[in-house]
Amino acid sequence: MAQTTTTKSAGSGPNPKDSMKSTWRSADKSTWRINHHILDKMDVHPTKLNEPAPVFAKTDPIPYMPHWQQHILVLVHAFLPILLHQAFVSLTGQNLGPVIAGIYYTIAFGAIAVREVHLIRKLAYKYGYLDGDVHLRDEIPDAGVDKIATTLNKVTGARIAMAIYLTYKMNVAPFDEMADPAWWGWLLVQTAIYPIAIDFWFYMYHRAMHDVPFLWQFHRTHHLTKHPNALMSAYADHVQEFFDIAGIPLLAYGTMRAMGLEMSFYQLWICSQYIAYTEIGGHSGLRIALTPPNPLDPVLKMLRMELVLEDHDLHHRKGWRKSHNYGKQTRVWDRIFGTCIDRIETTPTNVDYVNTAQMPFY
Repeated sequence: MAQTTTTKSAGSGPNPKDSMKSTWRSADKSTWRINHHILDKMDVHPTKLNEPAPVFAKTDPIPYMPHWQQHILVLVHAFLPILLHQAFVSLTGQNLGPVIAGIYYTIAFGAIAVREVHLIRKLAYKYGYLDGDVHLRDEIPDAGVDKIATTLNKVTGARIAMAIYLTYKMNVAPFDEMADPAWWGWLLVQTAIYPIAIDFWFYMYHRAMHDVPFLWQFHRTHHLTKHPNALMSAYADHVQEFFDIAGIPLLAYGTMRAMGLEMSFYQLWICSQYIAYTEIGGHSGLRIALTPPNPLDPVLKMLRMELVLEDHDLHHRKGWRKSHNYGKQTRVWDRIFGTCIDRIETTPTNVDYVNTAQMPFY
């Protein structure tokens, strides 16, 4: 089903680049450019062509997604490239050089992201999308095909390049680190704290983008979508792209070092997979009571600081000055600074903890 919604930015007239209209999938393929073919070949669309996802009323029970299923998914995705890396070291007696390691982990990062987008669509066709009884989920817009295709490469490439530069040691193979039991204990601490650290810097800059009129111009493109799909996580202007891709992760890495939580390349890689999983899921709009997996979840839940997918979805629906829910990994800073808003579908009485959502692992 073609998406025909067009969103206008605050204070501006109609601009074709601001259109969220998506008709290119049904168009003659002879009119496609290379990026149309790339996105279609990767099959990263939120819906199947001419086959809408199921629709549920807002009062229908919304299934809960257990944490253990999410941990398994993220950890399998994170450790498989590491195990293949170690296999190469064991077979050849040589470690990957920084450039080759950067290329290898960039490809792995992109492949994992694409697979998670595929799993999201599988879940959507079983459990539906949030606000689905009012609005279709936005597709990849005609005006944004090139931006989305190129941004996917920039996000993965830049984040891995930064991680390689800051932490990669050619004389340290994966199993050299993992043989130390303390490595695993520190990894547990890092997976708990790193999302909160990254979310602090994200919250500050994200809220400033909304509250400071001058800065809104750098964030408005990201808010053209009111019902985003998973690929819209990186749909933004160049200034926001820089902060999302490199600025915020760099500040979070520096924060971890300042706290005495030094991260090795492999620990940073695993933590980054948790971050990317939450970023992709946070823009998916899945109608599931899904809280990003974090070892501190019992504490976050007790303090009402846990994030669910609906939180960021509501943020997109509210627009410029009306937005709340600025965090994207947790609700810690929204709760501390009083910028949470009430959920609509993921209310405590509407969440089904018995008939839970099941992660499609394949």
